[in-house]
Amino acid sequence: MSTTASEAAEAYFPDHGDPRYRVQSYELDLRYRPAGNRLSATARLTAVAADAAAPLREFALDLAAFRVERVTVDGTPAKFTHRGGKLRVRPTTAPQPGSAFSAVVRYSGTPRPVHSEWGALGWEELSDGALVASQPIGAPSWYPCNDRPDDKASYRITVTVPAGYMVVANGTLVTHEVAASTTKWVYEQPAPTASYLATVQIGRYTRTRLTANPVPQNAAYPARLRERFTHDFARQPQMMELFEELFGPYPFAEYAVVVVDEELDVPVEAQGLSTFGTNHVDGRRGSERLVAHELAHQWFGNSLTVADWRHIWLNEGFAKYAEWLWSERCGDGAASAADLAAESHAQLRSLPQTLRLADPGMRKMFDDRLYRRGALVLHALRRTLGDGPFFVMLKQWAAEHRHGVVSTSQFIQHANRYSVYGLDDLFTAWLEEKTLPPLPNG
Repeated sequence: MSTTASEAAEAYFPDHGDPRYRVQSYELDLRYRPAGNRLSATARLTAVAADAAAPLREFALDLAAFRVERVTVDGTPAKFTHRGGKLRVRPTTAPQPGSAFSAVVRYSGTPRPVHSEWGALGWEELSDGALVASQPIGAPSWYPCNDRPDDKASYRITVTVPAGYMVVANGTLVTHEVAASTTKWVYEQPAPTASYLATVQIGRYTRTRLTANPVPQNAAYPARLRERFTHDFARQPQMMELFEELFGPYPFAEYAVVVVDEELDVPVEAQGLSTFGTNHVDGRRGSERLVAHELAHQWFGNSLTVADWRHIWLNEGFAKYAEWLWSERCGDGAASAADLAAESHAQLRSLPQTLRLADPGMRKMFDDRLYRRGALVLHALRRTLGDGPFFVMLKQWAAEHRHGVVSTSQFIQHANRYSVYGLDDLFTAWLEEKTLPPLPNG
């Protein structure tokens, strides 16, 4: 199941991404007016032409229906066309194979979500502000990018908004400048980041720090929710400690959560940041499993990013199993991972046996069966290997591929290193066959 860059571009979203180059960094300078939902922006990309025989005479960026005012490549104006979500650029001087180049795009307009099988994705206007939740193909709704999960880059995001609005974005806040009528926020995320994991959250929020050690954890939320938020997220620092114990060091400089001032169907993770709705803060820890789920994605999905979307169980199955691990270890009499696995197994047996986990198809990427069956794969491995080898295997998986891209075949090869008898039959039954296999005894 090895995956090349070109194959990744042709998997579930063949119209997204361009394998002819790799982005090293994005510098996004955004000016946003919530009144009217108007965005004017400049995006600077530093990239490397693919190692091929010919110069890079044309390359494509994914970008929604903005007005593109100007494109330059290495400081020289370039010809371009923009239609159908693709900004196609023809440099005056084509970058040579393997050489670095920079592209600057100036654009403006009204950002709108990308329509998809799963509803609106990307930039979403709120009643007073905006949010970005791009998984899997919403990034072009707000900036020009090479929209492939395997093309990871660093980010510097500058957002200027009217006074009174807070901006939270990926990484560390390095500048906060207040002027008479505007505020400028600058964030830097040096760790390699997939395009769908870049985000900005804009609203009238209050900002607090949950803890400074060992990992700084910040939060932004509507001030009226302070009491409920404080209660519901009080154990997130304990989750961080547990996941560092089980998965290894937290992979980024800090972690933030934002509660936007609207209800959301589900929380959404971004790199170093997760977004929740007001409905996820009830004052009773009713969504605590989701707090654990989104935090776990910082290891599985964000640091370790799928080579293409066929392997999404490596994101969602691992985060689902992290929910069970938190339940098992939180110390308040909650269900064990074994109990939750048995419950999920019984539920899946009663549902149609039509999901092939190793390649579920685009329409089943976010099927709840994928989440549960993915978690059950890990529990089956745990029972087969035993707790000691299983947790060493899990931590080493996160360590060896830190800030990289991963595939199902890589995980199979990795896990087999920890088994005396081999695991091919187990993986075939759980990943390739549609019929749900029994859980191993243990």
